[in-house]
Amino acid sequence: MKANKFGKNGWTPERIDDLSGKTFVITGTTSGTGFEAAKILLSKNAKVVMLNRNPKKADDTIQTLKQEVGSHSNVINITLDLSIQASVKKAAQEVLNTVTKIDALICNAAIAQVPKHTLTIDGWESQMGTNYYGNWTLQALLFPLIEKSNGRIVTVGSMGYNMGIKTIKFNDLNWNKDYTPNNAYSQSKLAQIMSIYELQDRLKEAGKTNVKAYACHPGASRTNLINTSGSLLMRFMFFLMKPFTQSAEKGAYPQLMCATEENLDQTGFYGPTGRSNWVGLVGAHKLEPHAKDKAVSKKLWELSEKETGVKWNI
Repeated sequence: MKANKFGKNGWTPERIDDLSGKTFVITGTTSGTGFEAAKILLSKNAKVVMLNRNPKKADDTIQTLKQEVGSHSNVINITLDLSIQASVKKAAQEVLNTVTKIDALICNAAIAQVPKHTLTIDGWESQMGTNYYGNWTLQALLFPLIEKSNGRIVTVGSMGYNMGIKTIKFNDLNWNKDYTPNNAYSQSKLAQIMSIYELQDRLKEAGKTNVKAYACHPGASRTNLINTSGSLLMRFMFFLMKPFTQSAEKGAYPQLMCATEENLDQTGFYGPTGRSNWVGLVGAHKLEPHAKDKAVSKKLWELSEKETGVKWNI
């Protein structure tokens, strides 16, 4: 394996300088990697805008963060449910009314392995609707402020992109036939990653090199993701995998790196570089070619504009 460009420990938050005056917007911070990312950013004096669907949990999280980092911590929550487009639009507007800059938008929240075929209120398969279309709309609506701030968009994908059918099922995007929790989850994560590389191409074409877009993943980290939406069997399997997983804090490192590291190559896919990319030092590692299939990503982009009615102002 080639040497990690960040040295023998890989990338760690020790590389983050003081972030006073910088603003980070993060989805899904009431537990897991999102919570750890918020905590580390606050410890570096950043302002953090959390986006979560449960206001009570978000309030409790703010109290916990202030206890752990310090009462001076500059952190607020805006209510957002990624599975509902109207909620995403309302939250995006509230963010734009609340902050004057976004140094990085970190799209961390997701649902996974939903046992039964379920549709969102907008009529999409629940994982595609939440993980993909929810993020699509949020990113597009916040893009003008991110651009004005010379900021970044960070999508937290998953190694799941390389499982399932390994492409976008355009003829049955909602899995009305042959639904399986894993195939639908994998497609939603692949779509998230593909749209980031497609966005990079479009920014380059428009000559907008001041905005950076990154794709990363947390490896196999001990979070509540499977417990929140997975079946009993999935939860049991993840329990058995526990000895081979890493802490949620380490799972937060890739998104923090993509949000803060100077001169980071956008073409990379970032995450743990150890066994199966589950654990280990954080850095860039191999991305399978199907995740950068230009014909598929272009078609997906155009379909997303049509499905959501939201266009990027690039």
